[in-house]
Amino acid sequence: MPDQADSSFVARCAQASLALLEANLTPHGILAASRTDAAIARRYTRIFGRDAAICVLAMSGSGVPALEDGAVASLDALASQQAANGQIPKYVDPEGQDADFWYLGCIDATLWWLIAVDHVRRRGGVDATRWDDNIQRAIAWLLAQEHQHFRLLQQNEASDWADIMPRSGYVLYTNALWFDVKRRFGLAHAQETLHHFNHLFNPFQRDLPQYHRARLLRHYARRGRRDPGMFLSFVNLSFVGDEGDVFGNVLAVLTGLADESMSHSIAHAIDAANAADPWPVRVTLHPMAPTHGLWRAYMGRHRQNLVHQYHNGGLWPFVGGFWVMALAQLGLKDEARAALERLAQANAQDDWRFTEWFHGKTLVPMGMAGQSWNAATFLLAQRAVDAGAQFQDL
Repeated sequence: MPDQADSSFVARCAQASLALLEANLTPHGILAASRTDAAIARRYTRIFGRDAAICVLAMSGSGVPALEDGAVASLDALASQQAANGQIPKYVDPEGQDADFWYLGCIDATLWWLIAVDHVRRRGGVDATRWDDNIQRAIAWLLAQEHQHFRLLQQNEASDWADIMPRSGYVLYTNALWFDVKRRFGLAHAQETLHHFNHLFNPFQRDLPQYHRARLLRHYARRGRRDPGMFLSFVNLSFVGDEGDVFGNVLAVLTGLADESMSHSIAHAIDAANAADPWPVRVTLHPMAPTHGLWRAYMGRHRQNLVHQYHNGGLWPFVGGFWVMALAQLGLKDEARAALERLAQANAQDDWRFTEWFHGKTLVPMGMAGQSWNAATFLLAQRAVDAGAQFQDL
């Protein structure tokens, strides 16, 4: 158990988190980051599909009227710019004048939007039929990208939150969210998604899949590799990712895709790699150097995704919030409380800067200040630790 000073520091971070979310609100929803010249230049002063939806999970149920209203406004803003085919945008301008869908598409904005919509509707803050048409079109768009036997989503590389990483085909992170969406909305073939998820992303099991293409993919994935104790980050016909995707693996724990044994194996692998030291958490356990077989030229653009940086081993406090939630869900209460305290320390750096990410080795603060989802996932993590809530009940 933390001492009184630790408890007080966590309380201070919770207050600062609520204040930051309120400060980043507009009449049309929550911005990704505080308004600074740098944030404006990089378009962080937009309502992002994934960022805003994650913030909605914390704002809805906060008991703060402005945040409760802002949660609904955020989802409305994204729904208003939904594409004709059902896709939710990567981001929208807070004035409703601009919607962006990224270079190769942005598959997870739609997934996170659906999760946030379910969260708000279950809390009773809106009419039970609100967004029904948007929901049906969003689900239809996702179903059009589902493999008809594996029941997993397929995608281009660099088309989810890790938008400068070469994950493609069947991607761990995306399909963890897809399974959660299926359960929340009662979609068909959820058990098939669960089954193939575990066989494709964990090909080191003894039992063989019945589907012959699944057996072949498992063979390709295993070839020349040892069991890392985690799910692979992606699987496709030619390549697989064994770099250690922390966010995707943590989501697999939180959404119930990983059974108890696998969940504890994942937690052990992340802990053994010191990925949550001194603050949670580095998002790649084994960053890719330019000599790596999966390295892409775009990863070095602007020198952003080099080793120990950005998605390639950078330390992201917002993902740290999900790590704390996973520890709490696994019943590791002391570990979760300690990690929550360290997460507060990360957000407090540079006078409560709420830094987007830190260099994974030097801990130099990088990216934008005033990150809304840092504040949101800290509040969710605190809720999980204090109330023992499961991910779907936060």
